Amino acid sequence: MPVFHEKQEELEHYETMMGVPRGRLAVTMDMITDAMALVGQHGVYCQSQRWPDKPVMDIQMIMKSLTDAKELIQSVMEELKKPTLS
Repeated sequence: MPVFHEKQEELEHYETMMGVPRGRLAVTMDMITDAMALVGQHGVYCQSQRWPDKPVMDIQMIMKSLTDAKELIQSVMEELKKPTLS
């Protein structure tokens, strides 16, 4: 699994601070945030002909998917943060 080698330092850092599941989710959030920044930059250059102030539809759809994924990951991190009843 190449991602575990590429992100080894970040994974170790966050897993130590937050535990394995939340640490991996934190690194995933960082990766999604980076992807959102790249897509956002691309959207500046790919403007819609219909709506000049908006990026083309595929860029809008990608941004929505990334935003939704990030929101779901945040909700999982919050659930994992809650104490479990034993």
